Amino acid sequence: MQIDDELTLKKLETFLAFMRTGNLSRAAAELQTSNVSVHRAIHSLESALRCPLFKHEGRNLTPLESAYVLEEHAQKLIQDVVSAVELTRQAAGFSAARFRLGALYSLTVRTVPQLIMGLKLRRSELNIDLVLGSNMDLLYKLKNMEVDAMLVSLDNNINDPDCDHLALFSDDIFLAVPIDSAFAHYPEVDLGDLREETFITLTQGFATHRDGVRVFQQAGFEPKVAMQVNDIFTLLSMVSSGVGYALLPGRIAAVYENRVKLIPLQARYRMQQDIGVVFLKSRERDPNLLALVAECRMYASRASASS
Repeated sequence: MQIDDELTLKKLETFLAFMRTGNLSRAAAELQTSNVSVHRAIHSLESALRCPLFKHEGRNLTPLESAYVLEEHAQKLIQDVVSAVELTRQAAGFSAARFRLGALYSLTVRTVPQLIMGLKLRRSELNIDLVLGSNMDLLYKLKNMEVDAMLVSLDNNINDPDCDHLALFSDDIFLAVPIDSAFAHYPEVDLGDLREETFITLTQGFATHRDGVRVFQQAGFEPKVAMQVNDIFTLLSMVSSGVGYALLPGRIAAVYENRVKLIPLQARYRMQQDIGVVFLKSRERDPNLLALVAECRMYASRASASS
């Protein structure tokens, strides 16, 4: 048989409220509606089922056997629907108990820990998975819903119609040299003086690799690259060991600070990275994401005040 269009979950919820309370007024109060609305819903439900549920005795409604049968099955039906909705939202990442946050390696020095601490204060029950990678890798994971949000450099590739973003702070690019390098005491450096030097870079896909290419183009030469690595901490280790120089963002200054020095570039070579949180527009109402965005706004406000 076909299910009548008048048979709705809302009417079943009204019916169950009446069966629990046994009274139109109490059911109406529980549902925050009127007695008339409850009565109409029950009458419409009887019409949809094409059988009576109650015996009318004056203004009182006395449940028939059919009402008790419907009550038993309707309770299970409502519970199944609520469970189905919850499981569906979790599968889509909405208000799930686990939040997958993508980030650049360099942001784990300060930004990621602060944001995670703030997010845990807002949603203490939330389990957070940290996924590290390049701008390119993380954007792919975001669009394939493998991460729920990502903290990355806001370059042109992030201008995706499916994505929205919030800026956190801007970061200058510096020359990273060993602490015993001849350049370590320079107040600033002319990148053109390093034409014959050896460099280490991140692999393609990282924002810092892209920005480094642009800086070298401004300096008018292509660097001699000794090696490319997949994370910024390996790169710093190579610099500190004297394998080569590197162009790196200022946010990693605290790492290897006793072994690596960051030297400002001359004004003509200076470049900034804009760091922000990026998420899918389709997820913007997810409570977990809303909590992260709120924390990011606070972080951005503090960063702006301190700059």
